[in-house]
Amino acid sequence: MLILRNATQPCEQLRGKLTKVNPSKEMTAVVFGSLPFPGQSGDRVVSKVVSTAIAAMFKRTDKIEANVRAEPVAKLLQGSIDGFDFIGNGMLMYNGLRIEAMELYVQAVGIDFGAIFRGQIELKQPTQATMRVVLTQEDLTTSFNTPFIVEKLQRLQFQGQPLYFQNTQMILNQDKSLRIKTQIRVGNDSEPQEIDLTAHLQLEDRRRIQFVDVSYQGDENAIAISQALVAHVNDLLDLDKFALDGTKLRIDRARIQNQQLVFYGIANIDRFPQPKQR
Repeated sequence: MLILRNATQPCEQLRGKLTKVNPSKEMTAVVFGSLPFPGQSGDRVVSKVVSTAIAAMFKRTDKIEANVRAEPVAKLLQGSIDGFDFIGNGMLMYNGLRIEAMELYVQAVGIDFGAIFRGQIELKQPTQATMRVVLTQEDLTTSFNTPFIVEKLQRLQFQGQPLYFQNTQMILNQDKSLRIKTQIRVGNDSEPQEIDLTAHLQLEDRRRIQFVDVSYQGDENAIAISQALVAHVNDLLDLDKFALDGTKLRIDRARIQNQQLVFYGIANIDRFPQPKQR
């Protein structure tokens, strides 16, 4: 009897340990342990995959970081995420446009868990994210001189003649207005026309950025070209023409401050765009 009583003590201790085992946590550890991020929890593994998938959408990035939230972590096995936060800096798009900073905050999203093993993010259903996007004065100037934008600007004709843009400069003023200075050569003219205009920004239908309250500098011909240019740019600045594949952007507010243009709004994401070959 003494022997039996002594023998039950370790059995009771073992039983106590077994009741503390969480099978779902063990399974999560085993599954995520097979991914190429040893020693990291499942949410950190998925965070790295999300970061890599988003970075692949851009030609170059300075910093990309995503933080996936899932509690308990075992929810990831069913592809369920409480949400994720994304912050990126110095993001250069393949069309040459640069974004100083982008923040996305996504709530309650479902993903295809199997795609994680392929290093991809595939949504089970569309989701929505709140966003903040920052463009610097330098970003805007660079963007308006890229072949992507110049080609669109040169679709404008003035008095039946093509226009050729050069040395476009964007200036963000302290009074929250935006100034555009550029040189435009009309048709076969040997000398370009100096264009100088200042405008405020206005949002229409949450997706169109419009130049309003415009003031023009220069002679009568320069003003006529400037007016044609503003009408063309107002038609051009439709966010649906610039959004990444599978996304739709809507802006609720735009602010000019500290030589930066800051947008606040919503990103509707149907799917993550396919990575481009670098």
